[in-house]
Amino acid sequence: MERPEAERPLIKPPEESGPVWLRSGRPVPRLLLAPLERFLRLETGSAALLMVAAVAALVWSNVAGQTYEDFWSAGVVIDVGSLHFEEDLRHVVNDLLMALFFFVVALEVKREMLHGSLRDRRTAAVPAAAALGTMAGAAVAYVAVNIDGGELRGWAIPIATDIAFAVGVLGLAGQRAPRELRAFLLTLAVVDDLATIAVIGLFFGDEIAVAWLGAALLITIAIVVCQRIGIRTLAPYAGLAGLLWVAVYESGIHPTIAGVLLGFLTPAVAFHPPQATGETVSKQMADLARADADMSEAALWESSRLTREAVPPLARMERQLHPWSAYLVLPVFALANAGVPVSLADLGDALTGQVGLGIMLGLVVGAPIGGFLFAWALVRLSPARLQQGLDWPAVAGVAPLKGIGFTVAIFISVLAFDETELQEEAKLAILIASLLAGVIGLIFLFARHRLVQQRNT
Repeated sequence: MERPEAERPLIKPPEESGPVWLRSGRPVPRLLLAPLERFLRLETGSAALLMVAAVAALVWSNVAGQTYEDFWSAGVVIDVGSLHFEEDLRHVVNDLLMALFFFVVALEVKREMLHGSLRDRRTAAVPAAAALGTMAGAAVAYVAVNIDGGELRGWAIPIATDIAFAVGVLGLAGQRAPRELRAFLLTLAVVDDLATIAVIGLFFGDEIAVAWLGAALLITIAIVVCQRIGIRTLAPYAGLAGLLWVAVYESGIHPTIAGVLLGFLTPAVAFHPPQATGETVSKQMADLARADADMSEAALWESSRLTREAVPPLARMERQLHPWSAYLVLPVFALANAGVPVSLADLGDALTGQVGLGIMLGLVVGAPIGGFLFAWALVRLSPARLQQGLDWPAVAGVAPLKGIGFTVAIFISVLAFDETELQEEAKLAILIASLLAGVIGLIFLFARHRLVQQRNT
């Protein structure tokens, strides 16, 4: 989780360096670029861009549906020796680009677990329990509707959470939601995603390729060895990360798990102690005014290397990759997956059919109730507790966001049903339920914020 802009210590450039063009009073930076920069610094900037991409996908798929499908179904083929990769553009987005998103998510969760509000395992257990509860509640609700002559094959559809949209909706709440709620939701969503991937692999996935799974394990060990012997150059890790993604992809496990694994493997300790590095750099900088040009460049280069390595790789990678994840990966992901054809007749089937009704009740009712009850029971019956800054109304507000299923739920619906009619019914039900879940979650969070304000006045 990024620190607010006002809390970040800033080192200003020397006045004689001249004004930066973006900070100047010229028309283009003053009227266009500066407001855009301020907007993108806000948490709601990413959420708003994500929602715009989702709406654009819906409009595109319903106005020119054939071009939408043709574009995202375009094949991508890569042959490297005996390795053959062939997927459509949508799967490249979901499997490759989303691995970067889950890498950033894992970095955030690891930092919270080591240095933040989730470092106490008793508090981390609560969102994990909530994740399992949401999955159980969603599956039970679907089965209850379909057990009498319905399609039980779709029981796993409502268990999936679309972390991208859930985090985006939470961002729309802004300051009305406790800061700690984002870490809670991310932990819940990561546990949910890992469990969902396990369900897909066990019940819907292809056969596991043991040889590729072994290769993924060996690559993981190689990454750890590189860390132990002190390799600091990024290139070897980037190469091993690419190989790990290929191995996980070929193993039959969802390849985004490679991003999660890499995130948790990223070191959280700096190569140099920050305080000692600061003292060393200060001594070097003291001689810069008296040094000639060549010596100044050498000193500045060495100082920049030292200060960079005084920042833990985890924090460094999170700061560098977060904008790419928030403002590129997630909008492209939404544009590729949120396009669902909508008609009045199909909406009626989604609202009244057993499959559609089971999915809606699972996402909107079963998931939040199950998640809340599991978390509450764990706190009541064990040493686990809510992290500081959260309360049960806040948990009740974030629980409905678990009902935002979208992409993974749609993916499971295609795996569960061979019939096109059932697939379309399931997709529309997911769309409606996700919209309802997001609205309900925002209403709960806004109401909780107003109650807190009234209590404090």
